[in-house]
Amino acid sequence: MPGNRPALADEDASPRAASRLMAAAGPASARDPAQPPGLATRATAPADSPGFAAGLRPRAARTGRRRGKAFLRLISPVAVLLLWQLVSGLGLISSQRLPPPTQVWSTAVSLVTTDSPAYGTLQGALIVSLERAAVGFIVGTVVGLLLAIAAGLSRIGETAVDPLMQMLRTLPLFGLIPLFIVWFGIGEGPKILLIAIGAAIPLYLNAFAGIRNVDAKLGELARVLQLTRRELVAHIVLPGAMPQILTGLRQSLGVAWLALVVAEQINVNAGLGFMISQATQFLRSDVIIVALLVYCILGLLTDWLVRILERRALSWRRSFVAA
Repeated sequence: MPGNRPALADEDASPRAASRLMAAAGPASARDPAQPPGLATRATAPADSPGFAAGLRPRAARTGRRRGKAFLRLISPVAVLLLWQLVSGLGLISSQRLPPPTQVWSTAVSLVTTDSPAYGTLQGALIVSLERAAVGFIVGTVVGLLLAIAAGLSRIGETAVDPLMQMLRTLPLFGLIPLFIVWFGIGEGPKILLIAIGAAIPLYLNAFAGIRNVDAKLGELARVLQLTRRELVAHIVLPGAMPQILTGLRQSLGVAWLALVVAEQINVNAGLGFMISQATQFLRSDVIIVALLVYCILGLLTDWLVRILERRALSWRRSFVAA
């Protein structure tokens, strides 16, 4: 009937008016009553709203805290350098025994820019030492991890492997050098083998302990899922033992650099150890300090890389740090 048309028009217009009122009222009014308020606010907040900016503050705060911690870690090395310069500048220690940091820096620049007949170049020695350390470290970590898996997953493997590794752990590592020279000569073999043994032992000990500490319920789950031996190791054992494996990796890096320092003192004609040997004969403390500082920087860099890997691989783990 014609008289009812205005009423129909009003009924059609009322939903549109209600939707306009809800839109004007904002996200709190327009959300679904069954939806949690927090989800609706985050989903509908525009990029320029205060809520969106508040959501970004925790990330910016974390970045600022990390930069602040990195700055605080530089305080003690800078303080040592200043004290070193002060002691050398006041003449409390002879510059021949302990050259000041300025002289060490000048020597480092000279070793980089000139090819010395006695020492060669610093970058050339660095490349040779890195090659030795990399080969020995890779061999040691692979062997150590494989032995840890064999000993950790089997009682027979533990009986066969663990006593030998424990005996090798108690031996003075650098006391093996004369025996290695008799067995393998004075080439690169003894040096790489010494680095490999030094890197394998800490990784083996930590990986073995990590594998044995994996929750036994995960093993039962693997049997229920009928996982193969390879799938068990790849998906349960290694991820469960990863925290201690990475700890052992950091320790292995430290021992590998220490073994490199000693190994390069044995009949070498290139490398940082050769540079130290030559500087000892010429009583050049500044050259020795430069080489030792390069060792320190290499150790810090490699440890930093492992720490980054640890943060990425163990991002699921929450840690407690006391204030």
